[in-house]
Amino acid sequence: MPFTSALVLPGGCLPFLLPEHNAKSDQVNQSGMRYFLDPDKNLDIGDVNRVIEAAFADHGKGLVQMPPKIYVTLPAGDFRTMPGFLPTLGIAGVKIVNVHPDNPKVGLPTVMALTIILDIATGKPAAILNATRLTDLRTGAAGAIAAKYLAPRKECVLGVVGTGRQAEAQVRATAQEISLSRVLVWSRNPAHAAAFAARLAPLPAESAPLERACDCNILVTTTPSRAPLIKSEWIRPGTHINAIGADAPGKEELDPEILHRARVFVDDPAQAFHSGEINVPISTGKYQPWMIAGTLGEVVIGKRKRESDEEITVFDSTGLAIQDLAIASLAMRQATGMELPFL
Repeated sequence: MPFTSALVLPGGCLPFLLPEHNAKSDQVNQSGMRYFLDPDKNLDIGDVNRVIEAAFADHGKGLVQMPPKIYVTLPAGDFRTMPGFLPTLGIAGVKIVNVHPDNPKVGLPTVMALTIILDIATGKPAAILNATRLTDLRTGAAGAIAAKYLAPRKECVLGVVGTGRQAEAQVRATAQEISLSRVLVWSRNPAHAAAFAARLAPLPAESAPLERACDCNILVTTTPSRAPLIKSEWIRPGTHINAIGADAPGKEELDPEILHRARVFVDDPAQAFHSGEINVPISTGKYQPWMIAGTLGEVVIGKRKRESDEEITVFDSTGLAIQDLAIASLAMRQATGMELPFL
């Protein structure tokens, strides 16, 4: 497939090319839309990282429309709606995503998602994507991009707290940006940690106690914890932390003292205040909104950066609608989908 359209990243380089635009395919289908059952199937992780990096750059430049996600609480979980418009890629739509912690007991994923793409000219639904796996990939890519810009060096020991789908997505995406000399894995269930480490081969991975997993250059936390797991005294100077697990009010994984020792970057301030790693410390008065150092988008465009090798940095990830639109744009250009009637 020829490649002609370029995503421009900071510095003016053109590291990622989109598949050639087919004008005929962009005409509004008056009778139907397309459904993509497995749009992640042929995606390259490096390509995903690049489109997510570009989306964050647009966010940092103020070029996107994206209200904060909306939460609806259900008896056994919740679902969120995430609308947005990414003009650079000419794509608009909304993702609906659930979080039901007990789903694995009945053979279902904890997180499932569906993205609806709208035709910009008419508002007509143009596509529906099964976004469950896409959500894993785009969140992993966000952590990888944070590590690319905020990790203290380009060869690192990676500590991983949690062994679910998101933990694996974080490791594999980060390995595209950082040379990982070792991966230390912790789970409440040691057997899960050992199995997870084995799946990462040929990466040099091993299970480890929680404190030892925190003795690293990059720490990724991916649990649904509602009480801090990571103690401040375990975090050495120069560590970068990707705080991924806190994605709803009441969740937190880090000792609030870590936030005071660190410079904290968020994906989006409004979402982070409401449901990110900083949501509980803010609600209890242990952390203040003005303390955040900036957004990942500002880091990507060079407006903010790590200021010393000894500095602790934290990326508070809540997940953005523009990430879903960026990866959907990539997926739809590389998959066929099936026709569905609409009008």
